[in-house]
Order: sequence, then structure tokens, then C-alpha cells
Amino acid sequence: MRKIWAVMRREFIEKVRTKWFIIGTVLGPVLMLGMVALPILMADRTTNRVVGVLDATTEGFGDRFVGMLQQTGSVKPERIAVDVPDLEDRAVELARRVGPGFDGFIILTDAVTDDGHAEYRGRNVSSFSDMQTISVVLRNAVFSERLRREGVDPQIVGRARISVDLDTKKVQKGEVTEESGEASFFLAYAMWLMLYIAILLYGIQVMGSVVEEKTSRVVEVLVSSLKPFELLAGKIVGVGAVGILQMGIWAGFGKLMIDKRELLANMLGQGEAGQALAGIPLPEISFTTIVVFLTYFILGYFLYASMFAAVAAMVNSEQEARQAQTPVVMLLVVPTVLMIGILNNPDGAMAVTLSLIPFTSPIAMPVRWAAAPVGTDQLAGSIAILGTTLVGITWLAGRIYRVGILMYGKKPGVRELVRWLKG
Repeated sequence: MRKIWAVMRREFIEKVRTKWFIIGTVLGPVLMLGMVALPILMADRTTNRVVGVLDATTEGFGDRFVGMLQQTGSVKPERIAVDVPDLEDRAVELARRVGPGFDGFIILTDAVTDDGHAEYRGRNVSSFSDMQTISVVLRNAVFSERLRREGVDPQIVGRARISVDLDTKKVQKGEVTEESGEASFFLAYAMWLMLYIAILLYGIQVMGSVVEEKTSRVVEVLVSSLKPFELLAGKIVGVGAVGILQMGIWAGFGKLMIDKRELLANMLGQGEAGQALAGIPLPEISFTTIVVFLTYFILGYFLYASMFAAVAAMVNSEQEARQAQTPVVMLLVVPTVLMIGILNNPDGAMAVTLSLIPFTSPIAMPVRWAAAPVGTDQLAGSIAILGTTLVGITWLAGRIYRVGILMYGKKPGVRELVRWLKG
């Protein structure tokens, strides 16, 4: 244990003293600040989209649509009257105008009020907010027009409409909490992002450290006074301690920025944005949630760090390590790709399965925990399976590491790896 502690201490001090640790520790809060500050600063600098309305309708529908579009404040419509026979020729001419200062145009005919079909041609059709704005206005305009045809006053219907807000509150352990659906999603997203980045980043650091020592032959000196497992354990624990320190600094700054978000907006001269930020519902982070997060981070980190170390012991250069790490990285990517499915149905078969499989549970279970209540039996079972797998993987990684760090030249095949494990 004393030798493991010595290796851990050396690894920790060596990593903390590097300029990359300092840069990364400072860069994290800077990026957080930029992600909050830039949208606030750019909010009032956005220019209105100039959208043409190629109007081939009759009875004034195009005029009414343009008026409704103008009221949005985010789109500046330009009505262009055209006869139906000339419609396609004018559309071709307008397509040539599309560019800076003219974002696109919508084609309207009388058919839109019958079948609800219209066409938009523009340079940025992937902008969800712009397309949503135009779609909503068009839907309302068609609805009003159809009411008018049936002799119903659209203004009466408009007054009858009322905006309904659904206030969501999370129920946990039979008690209603103040946590909203948006807050639960934010917490789940934050936990996923931190776990994914941390496990991948620090696991790869372990791999890089092993490759560096192997290629420089330093490891030959180290194993003369240390057992390979002591060296591996100390290295993994040391890098993990660096990760916890760095994440703690990031989390502390993140909490400070969230608590002072209104003050930050006021300092940027955006008081209204600050009031809006202050009204955003934030998740309640309980002590149990922190324990769950740290438990899965530690177990997940040790699991993947062991696999990364085994990969590094089998290769002879950093380039080979980057190629060989792909299968390990893909195991971590799976719950990331399926995260939306987990959030949409936290108690579904896919979410439950991913939270029990040891290679995906370090991310899937914390995301489930943040999204919805998880039974104690499932949580305990997930941790037990992950812990058992960790012991097995660590043993296998230790056997590979013990032989691989002193092997140079050709990469081992499957048969040779089996001999390493048996020996």
C-alpha cells in the first residue's frame, strides 16, 4: 500500500504541475462564462430575417399573412404579388436573390387554405427557430382564413383562446418536490456531460502515461522496485485524484456562476436578460444525488482507466494507442447516443438495460436518476454489477499490464493475449 501511495503521489504531483492542467482548469470556467455571456450579449444584436412572400393568392390572404408575419418582430416580410401563370418564373428570379440581405421566400397560392401546403425556399432552411416562426404564423393565418370562409369572426375565436402553462413538478419518494421537468432535464444533461468528459479525458490520460513510460523505457526502472499491479493502481488512483480536483474546481465555479447569473447579466448591461435568467428553474441537487454521481464517476473511471491502461500496455507507440482505443471509447459513446431515449422513458426497457450493463451504467444510471425516481433495488443491483465487473476487468488489465509493459515490437495477437492472461 505504501508503494501504491508513492506512485499515486508522484502521478498526482506530476500532472498537477503541468501547464496543461493549469490551462485546462482555467479554460473550463472561461468556456462556461462564454457559453452564458455570449448569448446574452448577442441577444439584442440579432437582425431581422428578410423573407419574401411570393403572393399568388386572391381575396387578400397574402396581405393578411404578411401583416401577421410582421408582428413577430423577428421576420421582416417583403410581399411580391404575382399571377399564377408567372409563379414559377418569379420563383426562379427570387432564388437568384437569395443571399446576405435576403434570406429566402415563401410561395403562397389559394391552395394553402385548402390543403395546408406551402413552400419555403431559402439559404438557411435548417434554422429551427425561423422555420417554426413562419410555420406558426402560416398555420394561424390559414386557420383564420378558414374561419372567415365559414362566417366565423376570427377575433371572437382569438379572444376565446387562452395561453395554458403546464407546471411540472417531480414526485420523488411519494413527496412532491419543487423540481420542474426543465430542471430535471438540465440536471440529467449536466451529469451526462461531466461524466462523459471526465471518464474519457482522464482515462485517456492514464493510457498516455503508460505509453510514455513504456516507449521511454522508464517502466523498466520502475518495475525493478515495484510490482506491475502496484504501478498500475497508483497511476490510476493518481490521475483519478487529479480529475476529482479539476472537476471540483469546475463545479465550484459553475455553482458560483449560476448563483450570480443575474449579477453577471447586469454587469454585461443586460438587466432584462438577467431577470429572465433568474426566473429559469434550477434543479435541486440533494446529498444523495451527489453520492450517486461520485459513486458512478469513481467506479466508471476505474473501469475505463483499467481498460485504457491495458490497451496502452499492448501497443508500442502513441499512434497505435489512438487506433486501439476505439473499441473502448465506443462503449462509452453508446449511452451518450441513446441519452434522449433514456430521458424520454427512464423506466423503459432500454434505459433499465443500459443502467445495468456495467460498461454503460456509469452514464446511463445517473441520467436515469436525475430524470425520474429509481428503485433502490435497481440502483444497488447496478452498483453491484459495476463493482463486480470492475474487479474482473482490473484483474484482466493487471495481467495484461504485467507482461505488456515489458514487451516491445509486434503487437500481441489473440493467442498471445490468452497466454498473458493464463501466465
